[in-house]
Amino acid sequence: MEIVELIKPEHVISLRAGNKAQLLQELARRAAHALGSDPQAILDPVLEREILGSTGVGSGVAIPHARVPGLKDYFALFARLEKPVDFDAVDGKPVDLVVLLLVPANADKPHLTALACVSRRLRDPEIARRLRATLEPSVLYDLLTIPNGAPAVR
Repeated sequence: MEIVELIKPEHVISLRAGNKAQLLQELARRAAHALGSDPQAILDPVLEREILGSTGVGSGVAIPHARVPGLKDYFALFARLEKPVDFDAVDGKPVDLVVLLLVPANADKPHLTALACVSRRLRDPEIARRLRATLEPSVLYDLLTIPNGAPAVR
């Protein structure tokens, strides 16, 4: 699985949030809008997953994720935060690069593949540095999805 299979250009945003709770609520709201769903139907499983342990994986990156009943396909939303927020990350550092990953409730091994795909991309120090250098959604999308991170010719 490749990250380009998970994230669409319209699901790459820059965002401002005051704290982890606001961030997760806003991500759920935007995902629900894109999916034609109820924000609470997305937020509840995401919060349940966070209770098991923070999805802040370190180095300023968080990958909140959840299995969502009724979801038919994988959905990802990338947010480049304008200001980092405390996310209870494993390294104690605030996050500013976030991917909300939603998977169908019956997903199994591909769920882990999708998480690994996103994690590998965001934990690449050069890609992370370049993602932090812009708030422009089209550039963010190119950095996330093009193998070497070079912006596409438009």
